[in-house]
Amino acid sequence: MAHIEQRNQDATIYVGDLDLKVNESLLWELMLQSGPVVNVHIPRDKLSKDHMGYGFVEFRAEEDADYAIKIMNMIKLFGKPIRVNKASRDKKTYDVGANLFIGNLDPDVDEKLLYDTFSAFGVLIAAPKIMRDPDTGNSKGFGFINYDSFEAADAAIDQMSGQYLCNRPITVSYAYKKDSKHERHGSMAERYLAANNPHVIRNRPNTLFAAGPVGSQYSINPPISMVPTGMGVPAMGYLTPGSGSVMHHY
Repeated sequence: MAHIEQRNQDATIYVGDLDLKVNESLLWELMLQSGPVVNVHIPRDKLSKDHMGYGFVEFRAEEDADYAIKIMNMIKLFGKPIRVNKASRDKKTYDVGANLFIGNLDPDVDEKLLYDTFSAFGVLIAAPKIMRDPDTGNSKGFGFINYDSFEAADAAIDQMSGQYLCNRPITVSYAYKKDSKHERHGSMAERYLAANNPHVIRNRPNTLFAAGPVGSQYSINPPISMVPTGMGVPAMGYLTPGSGSVMHHY
């Protein structure tokens, strides 16, 4: 495994929320479906030897890394959706406050469906978060989305509020700030800071889940026969008109 400073950061992805049963070999085989892999590294605890729930995959080309992000993000490994993005991305740098509350969720709506639906409007800087009962794991009926721009968040509110996901009209609004009962994200102050943040890089939304890089042989989703047991494959959500409105803290 190459040292971090020797990696091609532009061709390296971060893979988070890994189940403890995931190892380097399995991650390597999975990511080979996106393109040639150079290195896989999963940090481990020095004493227990258990990994820490995340790892890094370096591809031969940046285009393969970008493709892996498009088709691998939020697929399930051993029943858990994994999070995939560029290793060089720092969430704190990209978090401008474009945080949305998604309410009235059907129990069948999961993180993957939220990702597939809302990533069409812009780049999500973190995996969608559905609040769940700690004992049963059942959805509490609401969750959160975090975009890298207010333009994407505004578009999602405009287009998705009242739309149906799994037979329920969802509500979409800016979330309340964590330490405030009255102030929501999306304020003019946050927008001004975001517009003048030199670290914010505008990215294209991940809308082409089955589109491979130009000139690549990897132009379709991973064959189901190649996906290990316990994994899911990307699937788009279907929408129909509706209405509704609720808000929550994030």
